[in-house]
Amino acid sequence: MNAIVRGNSPASNNRQVVAATAAESAQYLTFVLGGEMFAVGILHVKEIIEFGNLTEIPMVPPFIRGVINLRGAVVPVIDLSARFDGRKSEAGKRTCIVIVEVQDDDLSHDIGIMVDAVSEVLEIPGREIEPPPAFGARIRADFIQGMGKVAGKFVILLDIDRILSIEEIATLASVAGSGEDTHRQGN
Repeated sequence: MNAIVRGNSPASNNRQVVAATAAESAQYLTFVLGGEMFAVGILHVKEIIEFGNLTEIPMVPPFIRGVINLRGAVVPVIDLSARFDGRKSEAGKRTCIVIVEVQDDDLSHDIGIMVDAVSEVLEIPGREIEPPPAFGARIRADFIQGMGKVAGKFVILLDIDRILSIEEIATLASVAGSGEDTHRQGN
């Protein structure tokens, strides 16, 4: 009768994901943001492009920097620094946009995330990934998939599908749609 009941909280789901992948290795794209090292699963990454040619959109949340034209598609660009702590990042020489694919039910959306610099692709064994901390991080715990140990330091592994809520994905889709309408009207 001494059974452990696990809730459906994001933290317990993250622990289950970490436990399920304990025997596996996965590849992550690492990048710097505000002096900290972060990573996203390489399977979410479509490409990395130079920062620039950003069209600002009025009346959107501050973490949406604007949209870019990516081979004819309008792709919203998120400033992760502003998303995490409200402070807009300044573009530097190494600033770039990582195009990631985010799932929303059966649909996938391409979204650009603005980062200070891309570092490298790392393979992190599942046994080297710890559950996210319950406190102490400058970002919400449900944004963190786990903490990867690499060369004695921690890399924050982001859960890219949770960084944007469904409502925010819908907002981004409407921003992209209005950008397409504006683009069509301008031609």
